[in-house]
Amino acid sequence: VMLLMGYRSEVGLPVIILFASLALFCMGHSFFKNFAFTIWVFVFVAASMFYPSVFGVWFRFDLKFLIVPLIQIIMFGMGTTLNVKDFGRVFVMPWPVFIGIFLQFTVMPLAGYSLAMLFNFDPEVAAGVILIGSCSGGVASNLMTYLAGGNVALSVTMTSCSTLISPLMTPLLMKVLAGRLVPIDFVAMMFSIFNMIIIPILAGLIANRILYSRAKWANKAVSLALISSASLFLSAAAIFLREDFLGPLATLKNGIIIGFALICLVALAKLIVNIVLRGSGNWMDKALPIVSMSGICFIIAIITARSRDKLLTVGLALIAVAIIHNFIGYVLGYWGGRAAKLDETSCRTMGFEVGMQNGGMASGIAMEVLKSASAAMAPAIFGPWMNISGSVLANWWRRKPVKSRR
Repeated sequence: VMLLMGYRSEVGLPVIILFASLALFCMGHSFFKNFAFTIWVFVFVAASMFYPSVFGVWFRFDLKFLIVPLIQIIMFGMGTTLNVKDFGRVFVMPWPVFIGIFLQFTVMPLAGYSLAMLFNFDPEVAAGVILIGSCSGGVASNLMTYLAGGNVALSVTMTSCSTLISPLMTPLLMKVLAGRLVPIDFVAMMFSIFNMIIIPILAGLIANRILYSRAKWANKAVSLALISSASLFLSAAAIFLREDFLGPLATLKNGIIIGFALICLVALAKLIVNIVLRGSGNWMDKALPIVSMSGICFIIAIITARSRDKLLTVGLALIAVAIIHNFIGYVLGYWGGRAAKLDETSCRTMGFEVGMQNGGMASGIAMEVLKSASAAMAPAIFGPWMNISGSVLANWWRRKPVKSRR
């Protein structure tokens, strides 16, 4: 705090350079590679703490208006990794999915509420802690499950299903647990989640078919050009739709515009890279993680810059809450799976799915629905911490492979 407040100009740039150098070092070494993203988050957090005005207004444009579009792009990226079969697996493994989602929407919201009350946070900060606990599972849990030798199919299905029911569960939990702290508009929050999360994921599912289908239509220049043109037209048409014409669906307008625009971009990129240039077919697998991680870093920086002064006051307490909350999720998720008689790989999956939340979703709701940078502080802190703890736990479990049953 003394460095930030008293010696900002002298210390700021060296600290940012130090973190950036460490991040680049981690990117070049396989053992530390999983921590590179988290350290890049520290780079952006340091930059926004030392130089908050950089993440405020550019040419009279308030950067906070980029948060929702960036989240939509990130969720679109998540959608491109899914297909319809991921949702259908719930009928193949209903018991593990039910247990996981039940724990997700009971353990984490109640733990968040209890910790917020225990630490006696201001109402908006407390609402942010409850909010991160009330959101669906984070997509990073799928990677951590893979690294830990867990049940990846179950992880993807749980993330997909918890996300699918989040427009109902998250507003309901917030109304019940945080309604006396801040005003909660159930309908507005529900439509906001559809706009930020569900529509981009549906667009991503369509993009997944375009990218990876072996059908002739998905690998012909003419059909890709038609898909790109049609998507561009629909995106442009949605821009000019009057909100009074759309009625309650007006809230979904931005999601529809961005969804069609991204489908257009994917089809056009496949046309150019795969057909014209005859490039590799897995270019999107490399590009989207970089785009998603960059978007998360920028979102955290924008939120941090707006809540800098309050972070200096409650930041350490929020870090403590993030650690405790995350630990509770891992422990009760894993042992809840054991109590339900699930196998070891599924129990590991439960730990990650319950313990890791969708920080981007929570940040977007805090800024768009609650209109509070203070409420967005908890997601901004919880997100990086979950990546650190998840990487550590995944690597620890990786060294303890599950013995196959004969």
